[in-house]
Amino acid sequence: MIDLAALLMLASGASHAVVNAVLKSGGDKMSSRALIDGSSALLILPFAFLVPLPHGAWPWLFASFAVHLVYLICLIKAFEGADMSAVYPVMRGTAPVLAAMISVLWLGDPISPGVAFGIALVSTGTALVAWWNAPSKRALLWALATGVTIAAYTVIDAKGVRAAPSAVSYIVWVFVMLGFGIGAIFAIWRGPRFVIAARSQWKPGLIAGALSLVTYGFALWAYRLGDVPRLAALRESSILFGVLIAWLFLKEKVGKPRFAGAGLIAAGAAFLIAGI
Repeated sequence: MIDLAALLMLASGASHAVVNAVLKSGGDKMSSRALIDGSSALLILPFAFLVPLPHGAWPWLFASFAVHLVYLICLIKAFEGADMSAVYPVMRGTAPVLAAMISVLWLGDPISPGVAFGIALVSTGTALVAWWNAPSKRALLWALATGVTIAAYTVIDAKGVRAAPSAVSYIVWVFVMLGFGIGAIFAIWRGPRFVIAARSQWKPGLIAGALSLVTYGFALWAYRLGDVPRLAALRESSILFGVLIAWLFLKEKVGKPRFAGAGLIAAGAAFLIAGI
């Protein structure tokens, strides 16, 4: 089961990088996010009539909604201010350290020396990736704030998915609540500009919405199977995919330091997969 959790997290990380690349490439990023989240909710809505209600997890769902709203605003601001290859590693790399600390102290999850070393490698690699051609202070602060919110919703959702009757129940309802709720807030926020953006961005939004179901659905399933410190850090393998996507498809300048940092992240991921 632990091996399955690791595989789920690796798949989650890869698809997460693709979703964020779609968001970064969009012109109106808040409208793009509304389309992504709204598409996820529409795609998963039929399953809400087939799974049990998430009794025991409602407080965690509402808390997750609030934190995700702040997270997405910070994410959008970070992407508006800098290249994906500059801020994405910062936001994703700071999260596992914070999530590990919170989950060990609050959830009582164990953490071995090997897992701690893997987390340290991931974080060091993240710092190296972000150090080269660093973003502006404003973009960096938004990226750090994004990392804090990622850590917060990681622990909240790990608690929620364990409190729900089943992993599928929590996964379905978290996407329904986040998708329709945050999608509607962002669409109303943008007003007529959302309608204009939707005409040209609905196809990539739909694809990214479907991938969102994979990326966070797999992550939540994994959190029900294994320990948060190891799995949260393993999900940050998305940084590897994010840097490659930014270089190959978004045509961002990615130098040797960022590739070296990506190598450290890969080494850290290997320790986390081993679960020593």
